[in-house]
Amino acid sequence: MRIGCHGYPDARTNMLPKKQQKKAGKVSKAQRTKRQQEEEERRLREEEEARIRAEREEQERVERERKQKEVERLELKDLERREAELKELHHLLEENHTAVTKWKTEAVETAKWERYMRCDGAPDPAVQKEMNTYMSLWRDDPEVNITLVLQQCNLALQLVDELEDFLKDVTDPQEGQKYQKVLINLQELIHSKHHLATEEILKSASENVSTETGNMQTVIKDDNITLCLWANLNKIPRFKSVSFSEAGLSFELPKQLAVSDIAVRILHTRYDHLSSLARMTHLRTHTLSNRVYPAMQYTQRMHISQSAASLWSRRSSPEPEESQVSHVQTQMEALDVRDPIGPPEEHTVINPVAQVVDLMEYTPLGGVFYYDAFHLPPQIQYAHGWKFVQVLRTGMQVFSYQAEKSGLDGHEALPCPLIGVSVTLPDSVVFLEAPQVARWDAAGKQWRMDGISDISYDEPEAKISFKMDSFQAFALMQKTYANLPFQSWELRPLGQDSALYTVNGAFINISITIQDNKCMLQSEQEGGLSHLIGKWMSGSDLQKAMVDAGVNIFVNEYAHKYVSSTAKDPLTEHAAYEQMALFSSACAFSWSKWNAKCGAEHLVMQVCEHHNPSPVPKDSWSLYLLGAQRSRKLAITETSEAFSPDHYPGSEFHSTFIHLLQDTMSPDGVARTRNSHHLFVDTVQSLLCATRPLMYT
Repeated sequence: MRIGCHGYPDARTNMLPKKQQKKAGKVSKAQRTKRQQEEEERRLREEEEARIRAEREEQERVERERKQKEVERLELKDLERREAELKELHHLLEENHTAVTKWKTEAVETAKWERYMRCDGAPDPAVQKEMNTYMSLWRDDPEVNITLVLQQCNLALQLVDELEDFLKDVTDPQEGQKYQKVLINLQELIHSKHHLATEEILKSASENVSTETGNMQTVIKDDNITLCLWANLNKIPRFKSVSFSEAGLSFELPKQLAVSDIAVRILHTRYDHLSSLARMTHLRTHTLSNRVYPAMQYTQRMHISQSAASLWSRRSSPEPEESQVSHVQTQMEALDVRDPIGPPEEHTVINPVAQVVDLMEYTPLGGVFYYDAFHLPPQIQYAHGWKFVQVLRTGMQVFSYQAEKSGLDGHEALPCPLIGVSVTLPDSVVFLEAPQVARWDAAGKQWRMDGISDISYDEPEAKISFKMDSFQAFALMQKTYANLPFQSWELRPLGQDSALYTVNGAFINISITIQDNKCMLQSEQEGGLSHLIGKWMSGSDLQKAMVDAGVNIFVNEYAHKYVSSTAKDPLTEHAAYEQMALFSSACAFSWSKWNAKCGAEHLVMQVCEHHNPSPVPKDSWSLYLLGAQRSRKLAITETSEAFSPDHYPGSEFHSTFIHLLQDTMSPDGVARTRNSHHLFVDTVQSLLCATRPLMYT
């Protein structure tokens, strides 16, 4: 290598003497000692960690074995007394069933006797011959005075309600169809009587002219209907709208109609006969039962209760959890038990594109508004002291109007203005959301949401306005399960045979006081519920009234298709409601967030013994896990970080929920449960089965 030449590195500058290099490559003794110490410390630390880990694993293994042995001991103890516990539960349910059945039978006989003793000429809805005779005589009755007709209609509406109640108990399909036909004929007859009375009023429209407008305008009201009539006698082209302020209704007409011989009627019925017609017509789409899950007849519930207890007995041997679902279905088939609160086999949901209203998803509220236009009938004429009336054999004729008329002589269609209407929301209902508007399709016998435009909702004024392309009946709709799923729920005793059932819904909170076999609604929401709050009624009557008022907390067999829920084994769920009702005079029950984490085969709720009407202290609650085979008290609390099925130390397993609760109850509390009245237990159970809080919270 050349040294010091331009362009080449000077090797001398990069080289150290060999002695210095050797010295630099050696590690000092101190460094070696330090490194050895570090390695030794690391080895000792790892050995210690391994020892601790091994000890911990051994402790965990021992603890697992201890817990497993404890569980096996408790399970064996549970098996030894299972038969006795199931027999006792069966006896309690059977005892209540017998008492309730006897009471209901006597109530039916008493009602029949009272009807017989009234001697008011009203037919018995259960006797088809009497109903046919009644309708035939009323159909031939020439009475058309509006006051008398409305009185007759009120009696007929009572018969409609009784007939609907009777239909719920009919089990023979052919017999059911016969009574359905009677029901439809009676409803149509009521509407035809309204039609005839309307015609009679319009015949004398010229005698009741308003001095301000030159037209006739009148409102007739009773408890069931509001009749608004307007007759166009003056035919002023600049006419714009008519307002029936006392009825909260108004309408707008296009110029073509303002100069025509027409009469406009808005008949608001506070009942709804069209939706029941739609349900009976479209059997595949709508169920014949109530639009919400009805309070089950106690006989049916009891049959299911016995089957459920039998099912628990048959599940006495342990088996893998993954086989539980199929096993439940097999047992249900073997017992020939229809799922009491589970989903049906099939339900056809209406295609939303078709704009046909699914009466499972939506509920009409506030009744029906019949919006009609008629040709003005010939008016009464006076001459030489005589009154002349031209009688039309065809009766009152409907005035046909479509917003778009078909073209004539090959010309294009001529668009016509829409007809408008404004409605103040009925004060007897609660709309949790902005109401939807649906029109009645008479040809298809169904509600539809197409053909309605320019919808405007004034929430402060509780007023909705819209336009349609023709005169049609319409109704205001709300989603049936708008208030679901529940945010929380609680059932707590107020005393012997008295309890308070509280449900906090998505929009509104509801409380129901239960006393014996009567229920009373309580709510902070007063608007729309003043006619219900604070009034005692039967559980079934309260359920119907709440649904009609728009505060539905009840579910039916199709509810899971429209609202999110927590899937649960239906028999386990139903058995829980039965036993909660048995102990509802002495124990408080409440929701738990862990119910959504414990799987479909188990239920979790908070429970505590409670004897006074005051709220339950937060630290009094304990968690309980219910299953098809056995129930247990849990070690975790509602504020624990994670769910664990471990049982509470010192507690035992039981085959029934009530025997598990008895382990920690006072003698006075157990005595309260044994003294519970059968009607109170039946009412509580009906409410729980109708709302299903363990699935829809």
